[in-house]
Amino acid sequence: MLVRDAWRLAVGTLTAMPVPPPEHVDRRRAGVAMVLAPLASLPLALGAAAVALVGQLAGLPHLVTALLAIGVVVVGNRALHLDGLADTVDGMAASYDRERSLQVMKTGTSGPAGVTAIVLVLGLQVAGLTSVLAGEGGVRLAVLVLVAVCASRAALSLCCTRGIRPAREDGLGRTFTQTVPPLVTVVVWTVVAAALAGTGAWAGLPWWRGALAVAVAAAVAGAIILRAVRRFGGVTGDVFGAAVEAALAAVLVTLA
Repeated sequence: MLVRDAWRLAVGTLTAMPVPPPEHVDRRRAGVAMVLAPLASLPLALGAAAVALVGQLAGLPHLVTALLAIGVVVVGNRALHLDGLADTVDGMAASYDRERSLQVMKTGTSGPAGVTAIVLVLGLQVAGLTSVLAGEGGVRLAVLVLVAVCASRAALSLCCTRGIRPAREDGLGRTFTQTVPPLVTVVVWTVVAAALAGTGAWAGLPWWRGALAVAVAAAVAGAIILRAVRRFGGVTGDVFGAAVEAALAAVLVTLA
């Protein structure tokens, strides 16, 4: 019951896949959902990997294939994380006043800073993936893309680690934040690093490249979270999205 509800919550929140609603939603299930986030993102990762493989078999330019693969990920989560990235950057750029920044983040519109952030982060994701796809080994590279997309979702367990307080006591702040024990977060990132290191070595990269990519992603996501805590007093759902998108960019650029 617990794992089933957590799985449904994770898949329903992080992807556009239709799933039955969880029977119960509480903080315990929310925490398990965030731990399962890398696995729950498999539908997105499979879509991106399939596009990467078909693009290579069809002889498409690597840039075109990378754009299509990243587009599948964006559409597959309804651009939810990109919206969070834009709102987070707009909030940070709007004012040093905490309440003013949080109000800007809730407006639902993207300002110049947010739009620029989306362009830069998507550009890094596409550029990194383009370079990854320039290697040899169609199926192996497709699997590497799959694991990279899943690995980036480990940022959510970091956002929900105990000790990282919410900026607001409503919405995601009440349900998800501080639900993951620090040791569990370490285990999630360790497993993800091992998976990406092994997959990278299988795809022909140095064995340490995948582990380094995960370490860089953790550092980037952590920096965003710390900045949000200082500016907003804690994290919000928008910060979750910003951390995920930045983590994916970090993983792909490091793999490149």
